[in-house]
Amino acid sequence: MKTDTLQKFMFEHAGVRGELVELEQSWQQMQSHRSYPKAVQTLLGELMAAAALLSANLKFNGTMIMQIHGDGPVKLMVVECDANLRLRATAKLADDAVIEDNESLKDLVHAHGQGRFVITLDPNDKMPGQQAYQGIVPLDGDDIATVIENYMLRSEQLDTKLWLAANDKVTRGMLLQKLPKIGGSESKVEDEAEAWNHAVMLGDTLKKDEMLEHSAETLMHRLFWEKTLRVFEPLHPEFHCSCTREKVGDMLKMLGAAEIESAIAEAGRIDINCDFCGQHYGFDPVDCAQLFVTNTLAEGTVAPAEIKH
Repeated sequence: MKTDTLQKFMFEHAGVRGELVELEQSWQQMQSHRSYPKAVQTLLGELMAAAALLSANLKFNGTMIMQIHGDGPVKLMVVECDANLRLRATAKLADDAVIEDNESLKDLVHAHGQGRFVITLDPNDKMPGQQAYQGIVPLDGDDIATVIENYMLRSEQLDTKLWLAANDKVTRGMLLQKLPKIGGSESKVEDEAEAWNHAVMLGDTLKKDEMLEHSAETLMHRLFWEKTLRVFEPLHPEFHCSCTREKVGDMLKMLGAAEIESAIAEAGRIDINCDFCGQHYGFDPVDCAQLFVTNTLAEGTVAPAEIKH
């Protein structure tokens, strides 16, 4: 039974759309192989909910990658979400990081004012010469929601409001966006502004404790029971890691034969664990040698495990 849900809705007779997401199963799966300090756990959970909310509105077959590069105890937070709302996330901490429960986004990733927020849109089927789109901005905001709101306003010229909350069990979020005025619409600018401001005012009544305690369905009813909403078929995000042995091998090949030979000489083998799902990949000297054999020869070679005695 799927517990993770993303619910889209629109306000009738008002240029406002919304989404509510709750991630429980996928969030706990993502944490099953990594233990993060509470403050990092909260930020990564909120970033994961935000990625699901923004990805649900993308009109392309590909992956959205959100990254926060930090200059404090947290060096990197990454969330990936594809067109099917399959998510994975990870965080990298400084080796000497000591993180208290109540530390803020600024404390963790923007301690010296050098934090950056990056959104990458990476299409699956790129045209020849096509590159992934990437937007990089300074970390402008005291929390995850404000950082993304400021990015959307500057980069997309789109009024966006986010409410996010996360703990070790669940992460939930709500998004509201003011829709662009459609040509020929009879609604007045003043009416549209009033509808948007009123929707945001209702959203601002949300408290983090309330978001963590109640389901998305309950939150929607509590907030908008007086409004006429058009509610769409719910979507179901899920945890999914796209790592494979082949991809890890490609990464090793990028290091070059000399680097790989040096690592093998030092340790006897190369062991890599996926940062996102914890999957282990081991490469012994024969495996590494095969990485640099032409595809034709590699495909005709018996797997090392089958020729060992």
